[in-house]
Amino acid sequence: MPSVDADIAVVGLGAMGACALWRLAARGTDVIGFERFDPGHPWGSTHGSTRLFRTACKEHPALVPLAQTSLGLWRKLEEASARPLLDITGGLMIGAPDTPVVAGTLAAAATYDLPVRTLAAAEVTDRFPQHAHLPDHHMAVWDPLSGVVRPEAGVRAAVSAAQEAGATVYPRTDVSGIDLVAGGVLIRTAARDFRVRQAVVTTGPWLGKLVPELPLEPVRTPMTWFDARDDPASFELKRFPVFIRTLPDGTGIWGHGAVDGHPSKVGLSDDPSLPVIDPDQCDRAISPADYRLLSEIVTAALPGLHPHPVRTTTCMITRSPDGQFQVGRPHHDPRLVVGGGGSGHAFKHATGIGELLARIACDEAPFLELDVVDPNRFLR
Repeated sequence: MPSVDADIAVVGLGAMGACALWRLAARGTDVIGFERFDPGHPWGSTHGSTRLFRTACKEHPALVPLAQTSLGLWRKLEEASARPLLDITGGLMIGAPDTPVVAGTLAAAATYDLPVRTLAAAEVTDRFPQHAHLPDHHMAVWDPLSGVVRPEAGVRAAVSAAQEAGATVYPRTDVSGIDLVAGGVLIRTAARDFRVRQAVVTTGPWLGKLVPELPLEPVRTPMTWFDARDDPASFELKRFPVFIRTLPDGTGIWGHGAVDGHPSKVGLSDDPSLPVIDPDQCDRAISPADYRLLSEIVTAALPGLHPHPVRTTTCMITRSPDGQFQVGRPHHDPRLVVGGGGSGHAFKHATGIGELLARIACDEAPFLELDVVDPNRFLR
């Protein structure tokens, strides 16, 4: 291969890519990064002021080490950036005992001896009266290491830390193709082509366009914020901490209280009705259909909030067939590493995934059982 522009290129500087760039640069790696917009932009999957952070991962017990690594790295990134990125307030996982939100959280906690505790329905409504109409047989798991993390600030902090460590960043540079060639990778952009020895591709909903063999489904999802009706203090983050709640009909909601000047954020979980979209054609317009069902749920389940959202915007989630990430080398090719398919629960793990991507790219020992996230589970 002719002379290269860098050893490694990170393509896409959203949640995973920005943190991968930081962790690679922190190692002294010769690394460059490409972002089609500006770091911290609102056009993909990494925006919305806050995201939930959880340590007892209901999605799979094997993700607990990823959450624990992420927690430490978020604190390290806070120190490097001198800005708050993560607030740990504790959080509630609410539902019937056999629902994934409860059973999955308890399984993760048991596997890693996490300090969670359970609350009966009456205890939940006594301590957290914002939650109404809990059936008597429902319960909650209190995860003391839950909270909120700030996506835009986190991405910008990671990119800045990477640049301070020596990374070169190309913002507003759209990568149109990634060609695996003899000895490395050709990164195609409108300005010119770049040659590197390997590429880390973390383009969120656009990942399937650059690595089309991966089974990925981008979907458009609204994000919504609600004002308190009569008692704003009761809906501040410290009194209305993060939660995921499964209702009696199986519908899931999540949210948290007001923080950083933004009112309470509430959303629907795992809405299977969302259609697969082309991320280049995402409809950014908002209509009542985007929040009608959620308004009805808020009226019944969180009656202290106004049912009509004061702010609604759009986001994109990229789903994997099994709801788990795709992090690794497709077909075990030494020229390519991918990170994506977050399925709506990636941002809290962004720093840990960035570290994992860096370890894979640098042939270092991982800290996570890779079978859970290996993209080859779909490609074999």
